[in-house]
Amino acid sequence: MESKPKNELIRIAGYEGRVSIDPTGRAKGRGVYLCPREDCFAKAAKRRAISRSVEIEITKERMEELVEELKEYAKKNP
Repeated sequence: MESKPKNELIRIAGYEGRVSIDPTGRAKGRGVYLCPREDCFAKAAKRRAISRSVEIEITKERMEELVEELKEYAKKNP
C-alpha cells in the first residue's frame, strides 16, 4: 500500500464480465491500478481486491491467467 506515479503502475480493467490487463490505461470499464510486480499482484489476488474494485467475480483459473499475462507484460516492459 504505497503511492507511485501512475506511469509506473499497470491497470487491470473489467468490462462486460471480462477482466484483463490494460497496458494503455484506456480500456472501457472499471479499473484498478497495481504495481507490475508479481508479489503485488499476488497480494491483491489473495485479498480479492481486484474482484472488488472491478465489481466482477474472478475465478481462480482466470486469476492464474492474469498472473501469467502480468509476467509477460513485466518481461516486455522492465
